[in-house]
Amino acid sequence: MEEHNPWTILDSQKIYENNWIGVTEHQVLNPSGGKGIYGEVHFRNYAIGILPLDQDMNTWLVGQYRFPIKAYSWEIPEGGGPLGLAPLDSAKRELQEETGLMATEWMEVQRMHLSNSVSNELAIIYIARGLTMGEAEPEETEELVLRKLPFEEAYQMAMDGRITDSMSVAALLKTKILLLEGKL
Repeated sequence: MEEHNPWTILDSQKIYENNWIGVTEHQVLNPSGGKGIYGEVHFRNYAIGILPLDQDMNTWLVGQYRFPIKAYSWEIPEGGGPLGLAPLDSAKRELQEETGLMATEWMEVQRMHLSNSVSNELAIIYIARGLTMGEAEPEETEELVLRKLPFEEAYQMAMDGRITDSMSVAALLKTKILLLEGKL
């Protein structure tokens, strides 16, 4: 029963595509048998997040204005990784682009679907350690502010709602649990 798909697709039409997403509208029979529509957003990239941690338990957050929510956001370094490329390669590139940091130790800590009621977007989150500082190379569409702070302060920002980005919250909470369990 758990793996049974109760939806019947009667017809599907791609209604929008760009370099990052595609949108499909499905004519469906819902689980109770009623006719309806279902919109589905297909992402062409993984969502990649990286929580850098130095030997003194400092981390780095990236601040930027997020157009869809019309608000400024503090986040872990994040970006997209092409589906055909190893996610870790994308994580290494994103960390260096956004912060200038390079890491020698990588640990995948979380895979999660960011909005599985309307999209297939898969997020993969890493902790990066063994850090060295280089020069950041943000994309032309990014106006970023970089902030180094103690991990505990970033964790408190997630706990009190100053950080609302889902990948950042998940990364900070998961890392706190790993620290408390002595696994990090």
